[in-house]
Amino acid sequence: MSAICPECDSDIELDELEVEIGDELTCSECGSLLRVVNDSPVELESDDEDDLDEDEDEEDDEDGVEDED
Repeated sequence: MSAICPECDSDIELDELEVEIGDELTCSECGSLLRVVNDSPVELESDDEDDLDEDEDEEDDEDGVEDED
């Protein structure tokens, strides 16, 4: 079974029986950190997005801007 890297659209070969939601892996083509978000069919999302969100929050805090969440 394969899944598609959301960053570079490369096929990533996975063993469907060994993949669990929350597992993390790295795309061999682009090096993106990916997380399994669905196991049937296997679907991946970039785990780097969470890091970007945290970085943006930190920048907002440094600028004196409060989040409106």
